[in-house]
Amino acid sequence: MTQPTDVRGEHLRTALSLAAHGVPALPLRAGKVPFGNCPACVKNACGGRPNMKTSGPCRCLRPCHAWAAATTNPDVLTSRAWTFAWVQASAVAYHPGGAGLTVVDLDDADAVAWARESLPPTRTVRTTRGEHWIYLGPMRSANAVRPGVDIKSLMQYARWLGNGTGTMTPLPDAVRALVEREETTPAQGEVVSSSPGSAPWDASVATGCRHTGKYVRTGLARGLAMVLARTESGAASQAFGVAQFLAKQHAQCPGPCGLDALGREVIAAAVSVGVPEPYAARAVGNGLGADAGRAA
Repeated sequence: MTQPTDVRGEHLRTALSLAAHGVPALPLRAGKVPFGNCPACVKNACGGRPNMKTSGPCRCLRPCHAWAAATTNPDVLTSRAWTFAWVQASAVAYHPGGAGLTVVDLDDADAVAWARESLPPTRTVRTTRGEHWIYLGPMRSANAVRPGVDIKSLMQYARWLGNGTGTMTPLPDAVRALVEREETTPAQGEVVSSSPGSAPWDASVATGCRHTGKYVRTGLARGLAMVLARTESGAASQAFGVAQFLAKQHAQCPGPCGLDALGREVIAAAVSVGVPEPYAARAVGNGLGADAGRAA
């Protein structure tokens, strides 16, 4: 059944409103999934978007590559190349990581009950079967981190279901730990790496830091959002600036402050928007500078 024209127009208006607030948006087709790639982009034959895991030369004007097509550019959203998508759109989605956010997707009542017992309150949005809990700060996405719980942030999209209620709070370590635990679960016959270099930022790697975890996480989340907003250009320079800012925050700490762990998160954000990893690592290392050696 064809949707009424006013409904299709409402989807575009929603996307434009999200874009105006710095939230990358894209249309979803029937089944609430992204539109398929055009013939030139099928199976990433074009090389993929610059902000995908494997960057390439794609300059397709159509909404190909799912979450990677999400944009805050109103000219793109209203372009002729996107018209067919809005005509067929059944919903609007957004790229949480691109907006510096993480969505904890709670798929049923049991998952919601777990979140209320285990996670700090934040903005919540009702879904068909459960809730979305939205936190400030991006991270790696992962599905089924526990029964009924998915993490949607970098390299993922989430369906837009309204503004929700409550105040967004910084991404807690409890949510990051869900994915970190998944990452350290070995496949059959494999051995988990115990390298201390991969440790996340927390009190165990910041024993000489004079700041609270909330203070550090809030500053980091804002910095990561700035890097993730540079989807077209300048992400490496922004990563340098964020790393430099983080180092200055800890200049008066006796150390160690775990700056290496913070730096890895900035590098990951830069890589997610198309910066080659060696280049991102060099930019962040230069940004951390001399303070990194003392407060790391």
